[in-house]
Amino acid sequence: MKTGRLEAFSDGMLAIIITIMILEIKVPDGIEFCSLKPLIPIFLSYVLSFIYVGIYWNNHHHMMHTVKHASGDILWANLHLLFWLSLIPVVTGWIGEKEFARAPMVLYGTILFMSALAYHVLQSRIIKNHGSDSILSKAVGKDLKGKISPILYVIAIISCWISTWIAGMIYILVAFIWLVPDKRIEIIFRNEELI
Repeated sequence: MKTGRLEAFSDGMLAIIITIMILEIKVPDGIEFCSLKPLIPIFLSYVLSFIYVGIYWNNHHHMMHTVKHASGDILWANLHLLFWLSLIPVVTGWIGEKEFARAPMVLYGTILFMSALAYHVLQSRIIKNHGSDSILSKAVGKDLKGKISPILYVIAIISCWISTWIAGMIYILVAFIWLVPDKRIEIIFRNEELI
């Protein structure tokens, strides 16, 4: 089965996730700039979550370009990833409204951890279906980013009992690690075309 429907459905879901997140930001009551002050935590949580969803969309887009056919297990692994990503708007609103309190920050980290795990499962299913010499397998290689991210999420979750600001900084660090453009798949594609 071709991947067009899988990609279109995933793109649509990610667009809806971002739309739901922005709808959580309410118009301030006042007409002065100081009326925006209560929205700062909500806006900051939105920015971080927007970046995370954008990172997943970008990486999912690149990964799907390596898929020649989508089997049932790939479809279910993709839905598994979308399930965890669909929870991001709820927890984003919670951490913003409760100004980065412990329980919302722990849940945020848990959802980021489960999203990373789900992405790894999807990636593994694709590699299993396409073989160890596939484009994705070559591009992933040792996948240092993919291995260190869940570890950092666990550290962030645990650090919530010390300081939610430490956890927040770790969540930002992981996002920053993934914001640095990852050219592995593009490089493999170019090398394959040259052969």
